[in-house]
Amino acid sequence: MFKNIAFFAFLLISGFVFAQTTAMTSVESKAFVTKISAETKEIKTLLSDFVQTKKMDFLDKNIVTQGKMSLKSPNILSWKYTKPYQYSIIFKENKIFINDQGKKSSVDAKSKTFEKINKLIVGSSNGKMFSDPEFSVVYLKNSTSNIAKFTPKSAQLLKYIKQIELHFLKNQSTVSQVNMTEASGDTTNIVFKNTKINAPIPASEFSL
Repeated sequence: MFKNIAFFAFLLISGFVFAQTTAMTSVESKAFVTKISAETKEIKTLLSDFVQTKKMDFLDKNIVTQGKMSLKSPNILSWKYTKPYQYSIIFKENKIFINDQGKKSSVDAKSKTFEKINKLIVGSSNGKMFSDPEFSVVYLKNSTSNIAKFTPKSAQLLKYIKQIELHFLKNQSTVSQVNMTEASGDTTNIVFKNTKINAPIPASEFSL
């Protein structure tokens, strides 16, 4: 009996917590966009550790990876996975450069699903993501974060991405978390920590 009561109490508490995420008013969303756009104009470089969790329908367990993201304005971005394997992806000059545990390759970045995430993250460092013509944006808030939810406008992009959420902690102007839902229902969650703004980044971070 106690377990049942505890279970229902948990559901009520969970519902209450989730209910705290609400839509921003037009005044709030305008102030949020103005604030982030102004504060990110001064960002030249961005360094951050990250934990990525990938949930796929056909797998019983989530795929959890860790690594470091490095960004250099205006549009050079590096993802280096360090655990549980070594894997690097660098976006520059409209190409994706890959180092898969010593096996190097490059491909055209256009129309790649992950490239869209990178485009939004790069845009989040200069305030340009809010005006991306490929997405419509809804602004939400809760007690800890402001959230920009991006939905693709084109049917072509909707074949791959259902929506992308960028989370900003109340006291930060950079992205603290990314949630992406693919058209298949698979999800990717990326949490950033130890973020450093305008710290020196060696050129080696953007090469394989």
